[in-house]
Amino acid sequence: MTKEAELDFEGAMDRLEEIVRELEHGDVPLEKAIDLFQQGMKLSQLCGSKLEQVERKIEMITLEDGELRKKPFGARLEGDADDSL
Repeated sequence: MTKEAELDFEGAMDRLEEIVRELEHGDVPLEKAIDLFQQGMKLSQLCGSKLEQVERKIEMITLEDGELRKKPFGARLEGDADDSL
């Protein structure tokens, strides 16, 4: 198991933010910048994967016609006309 796979979401995000700060600083040698970029891409994929797993687990319960029904996470609620979110 790799170091990245052992991280939880928050740990991966913290490390990703550190990498971004280091790369934005601008004085990183090219080889190290490439390595940091690769680490960042792996962490980004890990975070995306973890978010997808959580999203699949979450279901919204809504009241429709007097009955409770489950809807997948992200489904629009009936009458929700606010497209700005």
